[in-house]
Amino acid sequence: MNSGRLGVAVIGAGMAGRSHAAGYRSATTCYDAGLPQIDLVAIADVNQTFAEQTARRFGYARTESSWEAIAEAPDVDVVSVVVANQLHREVVLGLLSAGKHVLCEKPLAPTITDAKAMVAAAAAAPHLHTGVGFTYRRSPALAAIKQRVDRGEMGRILHFNGHYWCDYACDPNGPMSWRYKGGPGSGALADIGSHLVDLAEFLGGPIESVRGAVLSTFITERARPVGAAVGHGAAELSDVMEPVENEDLVTFSACFASGATATISASRVAVGMANALGLELFAEHAAATFDLDRAGEFSYFDRAVTDETAGYRTVPVGPRHPYVTGGFPMDFPGVGYGQNDLFVFQARAFLEQVAGLDRLPRVPSFEHGLRNLRILAASAESARSGGAEVNVGGQPHPPNPAAASVVRRS
Repeated sequence: MNSGRLGVAVIGAGMAGRSHAAGYRSATTCYDAGLPQIDLVAIADVNQTFAEQTARRFGYARTESSWEAIAEAPDVDVVSVVVANQLHREVVLGLLSAGKHVLCEKPLAPTITDAKAMVAAAAAAPHLHTGVGFTYRRSPALAAIKQRVDRGEMGRILHFNGHYWCDYACDPNGPMSWRYKGGPGSGALADIGSHLVDLAEFLGGPIESVRGAVLSTFITERARPVGAAVGHGAAELSDVMEPVENEDLVTFSACFASGATATISASRVAVGMANALGLELFAEHAAATFDLDRAGEFSYFDRAVTDETAGYRTVPVGPRHPYVTGGFPMDFPGVGYGQNDLFVFQARAFLEQVAGLDRLPRVPSFEHGLRNLRILAASAESARSGGAEVNVGGQPHPPNPAAASVVRRS
């Protein structure tokens, strides 16, 4: 930190990179004025046009063409790494070596080996703050459900059911990109399934094993773009076709350490579903549902009402729920919010960690990112093994006494 100021940079000017850039810009506008002065220093991207567009749009002072320039910059303290997964290890290790605080997009790394190296590097620099960008746990509605779980109001968790369905890969004429490379488990599972796994553990506790995993690929080759493409956008295509190396769809079930069960599906070929995340949480005494299309509310059922009007009730998010008071310019019930706001809350939380404030829940650690990868790896192993049950360490899973009363297989 230079003279009580924090200099911020974002590496990667694509779709998610822009969200990080916007999040830092708005982070000082929510809650109170306790943060140090934030300087929006630089956007780095190998594509200079993308970098310039993002820097101009969100008010960053300059652009850089490499992550090394950010690592060497004396006016940068905090960096978001929002590049292709296979680059995470090199970039993060370089930034930590240069003394930067690092917020890395999920999944933390392409492999467990890479993630372990990143965890070790973070542990070797305890004066630096690190985190992984699982933004959905910043949702006021999901955080409100989490409060009821933690207070014991819902009773023992029985079942988490979650889906994340997108259609960005439906078009066979969509260009080849890094998202379609990396082998089984690096597609829909890592890209969007990682969010579901995080939310399952956020609400249900530790996942112990997975089983019944199926990875399916429907579009098996794509044309290389002529130039650069941003995010899931269209691009001019060349005549060069390349094989798709990972899955379009994943489904699996999981067992929590508590004996509860999760059912999860993630798809990038769900036609008509641009960004459809939803979940149901069933417990002994209550249940809750959430749909990202109606992000400003959640549904809740308990036995408080027992007459003819008993049933699920819609709960509008408001100041009595997490993140809302001071989090929005208009912070009263019924005023909606969206996914972009979650990046603001995440940026604010990470900046508070760096500044030593920690008034919001901390951003998930690199260790958490490694655990998330272990669950993804177990899912991929289950698929390779014909649906066999695999624990999160990748070994055959012994029976769980806590789940003795649960039917584990049909």
